[in-house]
Amino acid sequence: MQFDVVVEKDSEGYFVATVPALHGCHTQAKNLDRIMERIKEAIELCLEVEGVVDEQLGFVGVQRVTV
Repeated sequence: MQFDVVVEKDSEGYFVATVPALHGCHTQAKNLDRIMERIKEAIELCLEVEGVVDEQLGFVGVQRVTV
């Protein structure tokens, strides 16, 4: 299975990864290599708890909005 992962960097320098298709599936790490390892582990755990995802949304893009 393939999942889209959103990776952001917080104010303390940690990378934060989130999987929009899996509710509550996120993790953090100090570098990009480690964040990818951790998000794969998080996805596997989320799938164990939630089961197989019925429908995945297609990735369109990311937009930054200033309010």
